[in-house]
Amino acid sequence: MTPPVIRPVILCGGSGTRLWPMSRTHYPKQFLRLADEFSLLQNTLRRLDGLPGLAGTIAVANENHRFLVAEQLLEIGLRADILLEPAARNTAPAVAAAALHALGKANTPVPPLLLVLPSDHVITNVAALQAAIRAAIPHASSGSLVTFGVVPDRPETGYGYIRRGPPVAGGYALDRFVEKPNATTAQAYLDSGDYYWNSGMFMFRADCYLDALDRFAPGIHESVATALADASHDLDFLRLDHTAFSSSPSDSIDYAVMEKTDRGVVIPLDAGWNDIGAWDALATLGLADRNGNTERGDVHSVDTENCVLLSEGRLLTTVGVRNLIVVATPDAVLVADKSKAQDVKTLVAELKLGARGEIEFRHIVHRPWGSYEGLANGPRYQVKRILVKPGASLSLQKHHHRAEHWVVVKGTAVIARGDESLLLSENQSTYIPLGVVHRLENPGKIDLEIVEVQSGSYLGEDDIVRLEDSYGR
Repeated sequence: MTPPVIRPVILCGGSGTRLWPMSRTHYPKQFLRLADEFSLLQNTLRRLDGLPGLAGTIAVANENHRFLVAEQLLEIGLRADILLEPAARNTAPAVAAAALHALGKANTPVPPLLLVLPSDHVITNVAALQAAIRAAIPHASSGSLVTFGVVPDRPETGYGYIRRGPPVAGGYALDRFVEKPNATTAQAYLDSGDYYWNSGMFMFRADCYLDALDRFAPGIHESVATALADASHDLDFLRLDHTAFSSSPSDSIDYAVMEKTDRGVVIPLDAGWNDIGAWDALATLGLADRNGNTERGDVHSVDTENCVLLSEGRLLTTVGVRNLIVVATPDAVLVADKSKAQDVKTLVAELKLGARGEIEFRHIVHRPWGSYEGLANGPRYQVKRILVKPGASLSLQKHHHRAEHWVVVKGTAVIARGDESLLLSENQSTYIPLGVVHRLENPGKIDLEIVEVQSGSYLGEDDIVRLEDSYGR
């Protein structure tokens, strides 16, 4: 029998504020490389390799992250249909958009199965994950709505739970979802053996999910259908209509459908699942050394135990400390008691009230054409390292408050400056006076790197007047 078509639906939203300062609003945790050399997003798709019937991936992403999603997938040799959410409306509308899109693209008489996966989890036992997915396929193919329940190994109070019902092949009928319990209730759940952690992972036929929405949450189906019908293509992305999508109720799949359906199935998942909800979770991934320390980057510790120590660039050293989280990035340092890892979210909220830019962007800011990194700044000056990918170009622009000096340190640059066109190679430079229209382009086959020195009365990123832009900004 031909296996059913399975379309992975990767939910790329989420902010990961508890993983600050590495996770930022414009570079959240799903794009971080925490467990190995691949990002959490990349590993979400890599561990599906070998499953039967896999077809094109659908990624549902925040508009601000669209180029990050595309670039990280290309790094592992994948392309995806990337749907852009114009507003955050939780998982039920996001998956509705994916379901409608999948049905519109289906070229088989049998509707495709959607394998819905968050993009920011760690699963260490790939074989066990794939076995659970295979166990779910017959149920989803016959019209059931399947969720994957993580087998608990402790009385966790930070997760919602799923209670199982009577056994079915490879799993159980879904009895009910329950909210995050207190410690006593969590222990009772663990002792009973009838409860699983809610993983946020699902499998169902695209048409069956939409039928369930029609029955239980018709407003979501109607709004998202209009948003997709009125969507516009933006390069390789599909931008959902803002007005229609924003009018959708904001609900999770659990609340909108799974808590109400009588066709739910839960498949147990015992595969080393971890949602990396805070820095202390890294200590549970088997990465700790003999002193209980989890270290990444340029770290040297002496008489240090049970700490999470991460550095991006600078040397991080500790002496005689216990049970700490220390995370150092080029623009911020976090020091926290390990038992207070969840409270990093509170810290970020306070920084946001103070309009601190460190919660928005990492020191390396990614753009569709490449990236830039702040090297130094002071009164009336700022120095950046700019990287432009081969064949890419910045927008045609000008500034009202700053002038710029550019020095090419690697590659070749084509520069439009007023009516001039300049071709600069390594160790050559130019000057862009205030108010002059200009553009930077990389015509070569290798990355272009320049050092930019800005000077002027105002150096904010919003002092950019774009006249032409290949990326629709």
